[in-house]
Amino acid sequence: MACEGFAPSQARAQAGTWWLTGLSGAGKTTLAQALAQALRLRGEPTCVIDGDELRAGLCQDLGFDDASRAENVRRAAHMAQLLNANGVHAVVALISPAAEARARAYATIGPQRCTEIHVSTPLAVCEQRDAKGLYARARSAQLAGMTGVQAPYEPPHSPALRIDTSVTPLHDAVQQLLKA
Repeated sequence: MACEGFAPSQARAQAGTWWLTGLSGAGKTTLAQALAQALRLRGEPTCVIDGDELRAGLCQDLGFDDASRAENVRRAAHMAQLLNANGVHAVVALISPAAEARARAYATIGPQRCTEIHVSTPLAVCEQRDAKGLYARARSAQLAGMTGVQAPYEPPHSPALRIDTSVTPLHDAVQQLLKA
């Protein structure tokens, strides 16, 4: 979690959350970091809540079964809600594969403060990127329950924005996020 650019005198009453959901390798973290940088350049206090960082710390006790994944989403939503309540924008980069868990998260944050972004990069592109080697391990049966391979990903029905990072340049995607 990277929180920068915050001073109490800068706290904004209407801080919001951008919730980036999509498959592993879709570009969520890259987009989140770029959006956060753009917001900070505008003087907006911003914190990135990244799924990998959560799994390494606050959520290290969780597995990858449905209940654990829902709890991971719940914890991220609670963090985003706390940040927003204190005038800090939250940019969440989290696979969050289940529509029901995402809906509960958005209710926790508050629908007026939460913008759902589907990072809709195709599975084939995500597998080509495979920076962590997860898809290769899942395809060779060394990793069970991989979202998009053995476990389902439920794409949002009506997100505020869909971004396919395989065809949308990063700068353009950030501009779309700022307008969303």
